[in-house]
Amino acid sequence: MAKKSILTKKSMDFLEKYLNNAAPTGYEWNGQKLWMDYLKPYVDEFITDTYGTAVAIINPKAKYKVVIEGHADEISWYVNYISDNGLLYVVRNGGSDHQIAPSKIVNIHTKKGIIKGVFGWPAIHTRNRAKEEPPKPDNIFIDVGCKKKEEVEKMGIHVGCVITYPDEFHILNKTNFVCRALDNRAGGFMIAEVARLLKENKKTLPFGLYIVNAVQEEIGLRGAQMIAERIQPNVAIVTDVTHDTTTPMIDKKVQGDLEIGKGPVIAYAPAVQQKLRDLITDTADEKKIPYQRNALSRSTGTDTDAFAYSNSGVASALISLPLRYMHTTVETVHKEDVENVIRLIYETVLKIKDGDTFSYFE
Repeated sequence: MAKKSILTKKSMDFLEKYLNNAAPTGYEWNGQKLWMDYLKPYVDEFITDTYGTAVAIINPKAKYKVVIEGHADEISWYVNYISDNGLLYVVRNGGSDHQIAPSKIVNIHTKKGIIKGVFGWPAIHTRNRAKEEPPKPDNIFIDVGCKKKEEVEKMGIHVGCVITYPDEFHILNKTNFVCRALDNRAGGFMIAEVARLLKENKKTLPFGLYIVNAVQEEIGLRGAQMIAERIQPNVAIVTDVTHDTTTPMIDKKVQGDLEIGKGPVIAYAPAVQQKLRDLITDTADEKKIPYQRNALSRSTGTDTDAFAYSNSGVASALISLPLRYMHTTVETVHKEDVENVIRLIYETVLKIKDGDTFSYFE
């Protein structure tokens, strides 16, 4: 018999609203407000920082501090140049994929509101098939329906305006969640659900739990670096996304063997503290939560690295959500994986004891 879903209608309504809201790197605050509003009934207080990281806290007076963390930002573009004939050329804000841009509708964020545009591309009939030029960062462009630079500027568009995709949440085959920005607003959603379950199940923690939704991960873990120094936690469990490697053109010998629907992915990497990771895998085994393993090399490439190497060293671990088509507008995850990441973080948090050092020398 299948387990009863832990996701409520309220949860799903929040997830859809949260994903559909634009929150590009450096402009995360509207999404953070939605996130904090959802968490209000489940936590004791909030803190925020000057760049927009939001932290919901349970038991804030406790000395021992445990972080569970995701990041709030999504990839986007900046207007970099406006040509005399009114076309916009762009530069990345995060790891935006230039190959998916042609024919996409975009939202250009200005002080006058959102202006629609399209990533144009020469018709197939007009291209030289013998030496066809692929989309590249320096040749993709946005058309906003203007013929002159002056027309563009009158619309409120200028160099530095941020550009996002408007693609919204939907579900494939009743089980697969599809949207842009699942990397990593799925993480913010999952840690919020952990807080909800703790409250609804009337669990009392012997430590302070800091539910962190960090900014600016997509451009170098910057939000996590800042908030780690402020909180100075003892433990950090980070959740992010990782690649489903079963789709075409991915080499499993390089990327590992991971698949959506087969459970959370537990990372093995230098930044991952082994005793904390063992607690996570032991908890998964005990609670019969399916999971996968992934070996990472020098770094995890996630906020785990920022927490692990802060404050003279913080015991840190990474639980990832497998995802297809990362950094596209059709990022795809499996509902059961989302639920199992939530369960795994929730059950692991309940096993952490006040004062745990996870030391190898005790």
